[in-house]
Amino acid sequence: MVLMVRLLLVFVFLGFGLAVSAQDNPVLMRINGKEIYRSEFERSYNKSSFSVGTDRKSLEAYANKFIDFRLKIEAAEVAGLDTSRVFRKEQDDYRRCLIKSYLTDEETAEQAARQYYDRMKSGRRAGRVYVKHIFKYLPQNISGHTLREMESGMDSIYKTLAKEEGGASSFDACVEQYSDEKKAFWVGWLQMPVEFEDIVFGLNVGEISRPFLTPQGIHIVKVLEQRDVLPFENMKDEIIRCQSRRHGMDKGTRAFVEKLKKEYHYMPDKAGIDELLAKGSTSRALFTLDGKAYGGKEFAGFAAAYPAGTRRQLEAFTVKTILDYENSRLELKHPEFCELLQGHRDSMLLAEITDREVEKRSVADEAGLKAYFEAHRSDFHWDKPRYKGIVLHCTTKRVAKQVRKFLKQIPEEEWVDAIRLTFNAGDTPKMQVEQGLFAPGDNAYVDDLVFKGKDATPVLSFPFTAVQGRKQKGPDSWQEVRGLLADAYRNYLETRWVAKLRAAAKVEIDQEVLKTVNNH
Repeated sequence: MVLMVRLLLVFVFLGFGLAVSAQDNPVLMRINGKEIYRSEFERSYNKSSFSVGTDRKSLEAYANKFIDFRLKIEAAEVAGLDTSRVFRKEQDDYRRCLIKSYLTDEETAEQAARQYYDRMKSGRRAGRVYVKHIFKYLPQNISGHTLREMESGMDSIYKTLAKEEGGASSFDACVEQYSDEKKAFWVGWLQMPVEFEDIVFGLNVGEISRPFLTPQGIHIVKVLEQRDVLPFENMKDEIIRCQSRRHGMDKGTRAFVEKLKKEYHYMPDKAGIDELLAKGSTSRALFTLDGKAYGGKEFAGFAAAYPAGTRRQLEAFTVKTILDYENSRLELKHPEFCELLQGHRDSMLLAEITDREVEKRSVADEAGLKAYFEAHRSDFHWDKPRYKGIVLHCTTKRVAKQVRKFLKQIPEEEWVDAIRLTFNAGDTPKMQVEQGLFAPGDNAYVDDLVFKGKDATPVLSFPFTAVQGRKQKGPDSWQEVRGLLADAYRNYLETRWVAKLRAAAKVEIDQEVLKTVNNH
């Protein structure tokens, strides 16, 4: 009996909790059966230009925009646009970029980058240096005797260069004769071994270093050019990336992994780890994370693709396992992460379906453009008349008179070719021509002779200018206003498409809930 009462109380409280949740975030609308909660609508509304107020007209106008948007996304899904390989890759790439900020302690990473930046800026005189060096590669198995000989040879080269005044030609000659690398190159922070950077960033332009060793070999470096240090904000991300590349894991990620170990109750298994380090493999558990054990089998698969010492492999395997687990829980832990992913997905789908249904057709559908133009010809009349014709710059008045008479007998689309074959066929052309549709201000000669503007300066060698054509209040054909027509036709296609989606859709809006948007 007691158990029955307890169960009843649990169900009562559960029901109460669900009721409170529904009351806090009620269903605002249903679009083809899919429920849209008030919170989703509010997030979208508050990002829009409609949200300057919560008056009834503003809310209703945006609600209609929102419904149109959701219907377009649904149309894209029905068309299978969200299942294409290109779409999935784009979404996966976006998620990979997005998770970077969720899988690191950004404050720690930035502090480490700032410390490095301040140290570099205070101790060195440049942000980037352009260098050339006399370089000898040293193999890993070089003998001590051979190393001493090479060091002695580089010392001799340096002493010879030090005696030269200026030394530019001598240095270049030594590079060509002795160096394993001939070309000059730019060096930025965290791009070369520490030993190399410590030397080159401390040199002035034109200065030559003493011979020094790095893991790559032995160098004598000359600085040819320097660039100033960029502001920290311009370099922060690059410093963090380079520190990670140089040290395996940046401080921000390392700090974040330590937090996750505590959050997910990471517990190492000493017996399994000891066996792994001693034998190189184990069937035991290595650690547990959030109650799940990870052992030698999982480690072996990771280690096969990660060549390194066993201890380093184990450290990398542990970090990857922890970060992978966190990655799998991002959508549960961070609502804003889901919103960003969903927003990116919807934006891509909207662009793709709109391009298919509207954009491409508004440009390529010539029959549709022509029909729309004929039905809306009056919409494309110009505020001011334009001149459709040709401008003729001629060598004499007589030639100008002849060509005008000649053009009256020929269709306009043949004028330019006819002039080229008849008047300009010889070695000495008799005229220059410009044909087109001219608005006031487009052509100084049309302004002068047709629109009665300023006197235009005659063209050298073709001083007699005439025009042939006519004024027009509006276009003769749709091609003359193709840009404006395409915009108008695009709007027409959009409106017709939305009307079609609306006619086939079932939309329900709870007007009482709509009244509570941003007011609860």
